[in-house]
Amino acid sequence: MKRLGSRRQLGALVGAVVLVGAGGWFAGTQVRSPADAAASHNAPKAGPVTVEVERRSLTATVVATGTVAFTSPRPLSLAGSVGTGAVTSPAGEGAEQRVTKAPVAGTKVKEGDVLMTVNGRPVLALAGSVPMYRPMGPGATGDDVKQLQKALRRLGFDPGSTGGTFGRGTATAVTDWYRNKGYEAQQPSAEDQQQLGALQQAVSGAQEALLTTRSGNAGDGSGTGAGAGTGTGGKASTGTETGAGTGTGAGTGTRTDAQSSTDRQVQEIQLKSAQKSLDMANSALSNFQATYGTKVPAGEVVFFPELPVRLDKVTVKTGDAPSGPVGTVTGSELLVEAAVPGADAQLLRRGMPVEVTTTGGEKVKGKVEAIGSAADASGTQGGDGEAATGATSEGSGTGAADASDGAADAGATGTSGTSGTSSTSGTDAVSGASGPGPVQLRISIPDPGPLAGQAEASVKVTIEVGASDGKVLTVPLAAIRTSADGKARVQVERDGGVRDVSVTVGLSAAGLVEVKPAGGTLEQGDKVVVGK
Repeated sequence: MKRLGSRRQLGALVGAVVLVGAGGWFAGTQVRSPADAAASHNAPKAGPVTVEVERRSLTATVVATGTVAFTSPRPLSLAGSVGTGAVTSPAGEGAEQRVTKAPVAGTKVKEGDVLMTVNGRPVLALAGSVPMYRPMGPGATGDDVKQLQKALRRLGFDPGSTGGTFGRGTATAVTDWYRNKGYEAQQPSAEDQQQLGALQQAVSGAQEALLTTRSGNAGDGSGTGAGAGTGTGGKASTGTETGAGTGTGAGTGTRTDAQSSTDRQVQEIQLKSAQKSLDMANSALSNFQATYGTKVPAGEVVFFPELPVRLDKVTVKTGDAPSGPVGTVTGSELLVEAAVPGADAQLLRRGMPVEVTTTGGEKVKGKVEAIGSAADASGTQGGDGEAATGATSEGSGTGAADASDGAADAGATGTSGTSGTSSTSGTDAVSGASGPGPVQLRISIPDPGPLAGQAEASVKVTIEVGASDGKVLTVPLAAIRTSADGKARVQVERDGGVRDVSVTVGLSAAGLVEVKPAGGTLEQGDKVVVGK
């Protein structure tokens, strides 16, 4: 028992010694001299900050945010008033114009379609480069008439001649076209009929006056007259001389030769005046009849440079007066509009492939269609809601290439410090893009795919402007230094020191740049200085 107690006492003693030793060690680690405390607050010894040289593939891209839109936006407005329909219309030409069926946004409009109705009359769409600017009817001539005739023929209503004169054949084709759409072509109004009747009465009255004048003058020249005279000869002889005569003239009685001459002059003036009145009446009737018949009012046709188009926005509703723009039309194809910094724009050229990414992550392929001023000009508009650019040949109904496609952009060669050193020169590069201002881009989308129905949506635009030829040596852009002679170099940490190595700079992307040693050696894994 004593031995067991001794062992316990020895164990307790050893434990106490261990605890005291541990406590002393812990206290020693926590207690520092003032010199040690001051030293712990001093900055570490300065040295270079380095990054290893990597071998990898580089792809330089220009990235921007774009907006989905439809091609060729332009305002839509009517060139004038619509007609009044049947000749018995009680409203007459002075009726106030009101929208009776408004256009519908999103509608695809083809040639011959009814865009809307005003006062129950149709507003019809036709293809042509000459805008509607006047009513067209019998006797009208010009390129707009020729364009109408060609459109009628394309729609299956033969106007006969397409020479640009609105004749009987054109009037018949217009009548048939309107009837096919469920409407009546504009016929002569009640006022036109009244004017025609008045002109016909004027001609009849002038004819009657001329006949009356001729008849009266024929009676005024009848009559008889006689005269006798006696004369005495010379001294040597005497004699008597007698003379008699008969004549026909106006009226009866005896008159002098002076009076007869005056009457004849009056008669001639009366006949000429009556004849002139008749000629004038006939001319007025003929001119009016030349324009009398089926017409196309200025407000009932809108010519578009290309069809089909899409009604993008509508600014009128049923009951409104159709004054000013009534909406906006666009092409039926989608595009993406974006803006990039001028330095990045130097790297772009028309035809470059583009990847468009939606907010949902879906991707669509496109290509750069226009850069800079050419992209800005895509919305150029003509007067009266008609587009002035991209016009087709007369009445062809097919769209010509955008005016920007034929414009040459001035050449540029540049190196981007952020997007790559790919050089671009020639007529497809954007001119003057090195400035800080943004440069507009227009990107065509051949197959909209997931972009369909997403007009005005924001998308991400990625354009590849260059790629390395396989894996190359790369360093951070911060590692590149330029010597006084303009040559590029990097500082390599080697053998306990730092050495300069001349390099040739290549493609840059994502903060890295391709380098090739031009003097000295540089290999993967070497450490280059990026800071101190």
